[in-house]
Amino acid sequence: MALCAAVLVVAAWLPWLTTSADGGGRANAIGGAVGSIVLPRGFGPGQLIVLLGSTLIVAGAMAGRGLSERWASAAGLVISLLLVALTAWYYSLNVKPPMAAGYGLYVGGAFALAAVVCSVWALIATLGRR
Repeated sequence: MALCAAVLVVAAWLPWLTTSADGGGRANAIGGAVGSIVLPRGFGPGQLIVLLGSTLIVAGAMAGRGLSERWASAAGLVISLLLVALTAWYYSLNVKPPMAAGYGLYVGGAFALAAVVCSVWALIATLGRR
């Protein structure tokens, strides 16, 4: 769970949006843009993905070390589901012609889904013990 979250946070720096219009450009989830892409100012879903990804790293580490395993696993599941929803929201907000999804968006989405699988696995493992 923590590894998936760490890769997701790093993937936020990869190109999530690309365009070939007006000379081309690309943008990452954090809000950095190069070329003709202009992103809205302020705190958005990309920044929230990074923030929740860092909390998922903590929840995964807590579950892995046995610190409040059930609560950490349950929190990890909720956070990872929120990350999947935020990634889908980022896609629906920003991927419209002439913008296209970059490889960072696919990497981020895949690892958000992997975090859901790992957190369900961790929750089942902790609920099975007693």
